[in-house]
Amino acid sequence: MLETVLPGRLVDTPTLQRHGITRMLAHKYIDSGWLEPVVRGLYRRPQADARSADWQLVVRSLQHVMDYSSVVGGRTALELQGFAHYLPMRDNQHVHLYGEAHPTWLKRMDDVARYRLHSTKLFDMSADEETTEVDSPVGPLKCSTPERAILEMLDELPKHESVHIVDTVFEGLASARPRRLEKLLASCTSIKVKRLFFVFADKHGHAWRRHLSPERFDLGSGPRALFENGHFHPRYAISVPPELMPQSEARHGA
Repeated sequence: MLETVLPGRLVDTPTLQRHGITRMLAHKYIDSGWLEPVVRGLYRRPQADARSADWQLVVRSLQHVMDYSSVVGGRTALELQGFAHYLPMRDNQHVHLYGEAHPTWLKRMDDVARYRLHSTKLFDMSADEETTEVDSPVGPLKCSTPERAILEMLDELPKHESVHIVDTVFEGLASARPRRLEKLLASCTSIKVKRLFFVFADKHGHAWRRHLSPERFDLGSGPRALFENGHFHPRYAISVPPELMPQSEARHGA
């Protein structure tokens, strides 16, 4: 099995065991230089210039060596797919991973704070195929499509993402595909995310907006308080900052 793992790639204990490599045998591989330990439960094929903190290498190994269901999503997926110029750089960028079960060794990595681990509960199973392979220096990475990623980003509001950043990304979504958005909205389980999506979509008025009817989706009932000191949107009954209110309402509120 190890012959198929490229130098620098990572492999964990469960993957080794699935291929008949016991812990005792793994230690023998370490002694012989075929493996080197990274953290408990995780090993690397030795490489002179290997960078254990390279998150793209970690994700590439997760997806293509260890066969985890991890998908790069949200803000990270948008950055990788050409939206980086809409997203201001931060000193310690988070890596958003979505999956059914994340390996415990991720929490033992030196740069554990970089990884924001999400479940897949934002969508039902029909959204699983809404992914795409995106090139990276270490090989293609499985990522959420931009249409799925923006919904994942909306789910981060208001605590883990800013309205301004989401608003800026929405500005760049002119080429989003309405059929894909329709499918994702139908499978989205979050009333908050669906209402916020239409708030932003109405504000920006991209051509695809006219192909999406809010009445076709379950937007729940009753008002939803989300932002402190926010204003309730007249159509979607969710509290939002003043800059997201329809222009007529914003002028009236002023």
